[in-house]
Amino acid sequence: MTGTTRAGAVDAATGSYLVGLIGTGIGPSLTPPMHEREAAELGRRLIYRTIDLAEAGLAPDAVGDLVGSARHLGFNGLNITHPCKQLVLPVLDGLTPDAAALGAVNTVVFESGRAVGHNTDWSAFAQCLERGLPDAPRERVVVLGAGGAGAAVAYALLGSGAREVTVVDTDAARAKGLAGRLGGLVPGTDCRAEGTDALDALLSEADGLVNATPTGMAHHPGTPVPAELLRPSMWVADIVYRPLRTELLALAEERGCPTLRGGEMAVFQAAQAFALFTGLQPDPDRMLAHFHTLIAQGDSPGR
Repeated sequence: MTGTTRAGAVDAATGSYLVGLIGTGIGPSLTPPMHEREAAELGRRLIYRTIDLAEAGLAPDAVGDLVGSARHLGFNGLNITHPCKQLVLPVLDGLTPDAAALGAVNTVVFESGRAVGHNTDWSAFAQCLERGLPDAPRERVVVLGAGGAGAAVAYALLGSGAREVTVVDTDAARAKGLAGRLGGLVPGTDCRAEGTDALDALLSEADGLVNATPTGMAHHPGTPVPAELLRPSMWVADIVYRPLRTELLALAEERGCPTLRGGEMAVFQAAQAFALFTGLQPDPDRMLAHFHTLIAQGDSPGR
């Protein structure tokens, strides 16, 4: 697993950066203000635009055309979110080793006319796990969702001491494909795929559970796991950050489970993407403080 250090180029004439986010349901995302505020703190100007597929009436596979347009319009880079993290792969000119292993991209940097795909999701989750649950057992962990976020979480877990990671998805073929890609990457670990019908048995023995599906977001309310499957000895993490305390986390806390919220992952992946876009070194703790200020101000749910 490698870090992310390559940076986009600043506009020499204006000293500014132009970046964006492509996805669905991202209009009120907190990513733009986080990036723009951090650039201002560093004495630079950054303009961050959201490109919401649903609002534009575009299908997810339009991401390829949008990346091509952004490249020609002078963008430094793009963040890519649900449901495009895998769909964007065919239009890219290159991938970092981590993005290639994951088969998912959340950050595209335009470098010398090339579109290069990165993944800052996995390293952000690994950082959150180390900060939030440093002593949590990781012998067996269940990951819900085999999309781009699930791939990043599983990859991070395998590199962070988990011996066995089981990916559960309603799409069995997608789960098997992800397990196959990740299965041999970290010696001494095992990545498996199961259907949702195996959840009861899996969670009866799991040390941890991570929700890497959209369930729990404002536009996808509910919980992916019934309360009776949550045991006090099992830690529970959710990558959803709006709301910070999802229904799943609320149920887990009520049952005495240690929990990990998705806010820090959102901030840390943004900080790493910011460095790639600008070549500047952001202050993640300052960005985290700004994130909590935005949450407290009652911004609408978003990414």
